[in-house]
Amino acid sequence: MTRPAVVALGGGHGTAVTLHAARRYAGLLTAVVSVADDGGSSGRLREILNVVALGDLRKCLIALAAPGSPLASAFEHRFDEGELAGHALGNLILAGLIEATGDLVSGVRAAADLLGAAGDVLPATTELVVLKAESDSGQVAGQVAVSRAGNIRTVSLVPRDAQPPALAVERILGADQIVIGPGSLFTSVLAAAAVGGIAEAVARSRAQRVYVCNLRPQLPETAGLDVAAHVEALSRHNVSVDVVVCDTSCGMPLGQLGISALDIPLTDGNALVHSPVKLAQALESLLA
Repeated sequence: MTRPAVVALGGGHGTAVTLHAARRYAGLLTAVVSVADDGGSSGRLREILNVVALGDLRKCLIALAAPGSPLASAFEHRFDEGELAGHALGNLILAGLIEATGDLVSGVRAAADLLGAAGDVLPATTELVVLKAESDSGQVAGQVAVSRAGNIRTVSLVPRDAQPPALAVERILGADQIVIGPGSLFTSVLAAAAVGGIAEAVARSRAQRVYVCNLRPQLPETAGLDVAAHVEALSRHNVSVDVVVCDTSCGMPLGQLGISALDIPLTDGNALVHSPVKLAQALESLLA
């Protein structure tokens, strides 16, 4: 039996969890990852080297790395002294590979090869972008600033015409299942989907489109939002989904959903994060 082609869309720790889950049942596995971060090591390297944010790409590469890979552990090492203080080694290696290959996609692929990754990691766009939000307090620019805003209505990217790599669109269109989230709704998930052509490809794809909702509101970014409000935010940004996977026992109400929901326990021991095993079982069951 052919294993399904799965695309994970988003960024950060949430998409890394999805990749840990999906690698248990997927054949061709692809992550399409936001590169709009402007904080921490990613933000500093962005300023110094004029390169897109690398941190979320690094997290996804590690999630797909060969089990027990010493290099994957080294990628997570953070320096704590001198000029390198705060930098993750993986970010520096990625920056070097991108410069050596002369291309963002090629550099990330080279890192995946070194890590023995069980899938591909692609940036949502190869261009330097700034995340902007419209909120009750007005317009906010920069991912860190957006994450601290409340009552966000919409997000967008500058420049507005930033485009995804052709391979990202190809994988979305050819997928059997697209898994959106979990993760920060506006600053990870929609920061990836806001790239021109991504939401359109998701809408055109014949894949099953699944939204994995966060376990609880993220303060202040999604304060007061229930599961239905998360889906409404996706819809405002032209992101279409067929079914929601959620765990309302963790404290986020379901609300009035207009689509199917699989509401089941998704944690195991640590109630703060999704269990990759339980998430894999849920996502695979939807395909069955």
